[in-house]
Amino acid sequence: MDNFFKRLSLAGFAVVLSSAGYAADLPTPVIEHIPAAPAPAVGGFYLRGDIGYKIYGDPKGSFQEPGATDLRFTGESMDNAWMIGVGAGYKFNKYLRADVTLDYETPATAKGYAACGVCTGTQSSEYADIDVWTTMFNAYIDLGTWNRITPYVGGGIGAAYVRTDNAVSINPGQADGVYRGTNGEWNFAWALMAGAAYAVNDNFSIDAGYRYKDLGDARTVVYDGVRSGQGRVHWEDLTAHEFRLGMRYTFNSGGAAPTAPVYYEPQGPISSNF
Repeated sequence: MDNFFKRLSLAGFAVVLSSAGYAADLPTPVIEHIPAAPAPAVGGFYLRGDIGYKIYGDPKGSFQEPGATDLRFTGESMDNAWMIGVGAGYKFNKYLRADVTLDYETPATAKGYAACGVCTGTQSSEYADIDVWTTMFNAYIDLGTWNRITPYVGGGIGAAYVRTDNAVSINPGQADGVYRGTNGEWNFAWALMAGAAYAVNDNFSIDAGYRYKDLGDARTVVYDGVRSGQGRVHWEDLTAHEFRLGMRYTFNSGGAAPTAPVYYEPQGPISSNF
């Protein structure tokens, strides 16, 4: 019986030694640090182009002559117009961007009526064609992105070059008054805007937006058919509602580069010294 227990103890001890030797031959586990993939790049320079349709508000018209009381118009209105624009900007982060734009707005006819004591009727009809160049600095806040759509709000300030041409006074029963020539002047301009952009891919977006723009005033050339020879028509408060569709191409805004594959050297055969 003693021999049996001795043999059993020796067998158990041999198993323990065998397990320890096998464990000693196993390679040391390697814990490899795999860096987290970088977040997608946000920001960069961009170029933009826009087209749009402008609905002008009703301006205030008057005939102004030095030394005389202004002759106020009634029934003023202004035709709608088209616009086209280009710009360049920078996206600072996922929420803030800014750009500088140059827009051209096609001629629109301003109309009004003035009292005319010598006319066959009671009023003369006043017309002038007005077109506008604007250069603006704009800042935007992007409100977040859902399903590739990013709504935004913004504002801008700048300058408007307002040009007046083809001005005429149609006087029933009298000779028409023609303002010969074109007059242009620079005004302070400002705008408020809102819209949304759809990201076609990391670089290219389609932008649809609304913009309210204040362009200042417009004046015709002087009309020499009055006593002073310095009278002119003044169109005040040129404002417009713009509905715009544009495209933006952003540089350096691609997503993160794919993580490089991790290669592991094959392990050698496991051997035991037991």
